[in-house]
Amino acid sequence: MHTLVSRIGFSVLVLALASSAQAATTTGQFTSSMTLSSSCQINGAGGTSGVNFGTLDFGATGSLFTTANGEVLAGGGGALSILCSSGTLPTVTVGAGNNDGGSVGGTRALTDGSNNFVPYDLYTDSGRTQVLAIDGVIALAESTGVAQTVNIYGKAVGKAGLPAGTYSDSVAVELTF
Repeated sequence: MHTLVSRIGFSVLVLALASSAQAATTTGQFTSSMTLSSSCQINGAGGTSGVNFGTLDFGATGSLFTTANGEVLAGGGGALSILCSSGTLPTVTVGAGNNDGGSVGGTRALTDGSNNFVPYDLYTDSGRTQVLAIDGVIALAESTGVAQTVNIYGKAVGKAGLPAGTYSDSVAVELTF
């Protein structure tokens, strides 16, 4: 009986050694990667064309007004907001409008579509003393990954003979980073 137990024990030992001899282990690693390109968001939205930079609303007033002021505001009512990748140097170029030079008294003009124009200008300061020319550039600080506010102000100038109606313009804006 002792011999039988020895043979069974020996057989189990041989099987255990044989199975561990057949197992092998290899170690290594794999590489993970991602490529990020510089990007920006305007008023919380991304995109490369057709982006809404905001609205300049001079409000509602009588046709005999002297001046009307406004500010470019984002959809939520706050100022224009630019958020870019850290380390970028964003610039905002405010280009031509659809009616530039349409009326004496401003470099830009709102129109009612019937050849009536309200002259206006854009400014970089709330006192409306620093005119933002057509293709004027607003340089922002180097981005740290925190949104930056861009203030653009407008002043429309009244003139005699303006009929009541809705006047508008569309101004091109470009963000470079």
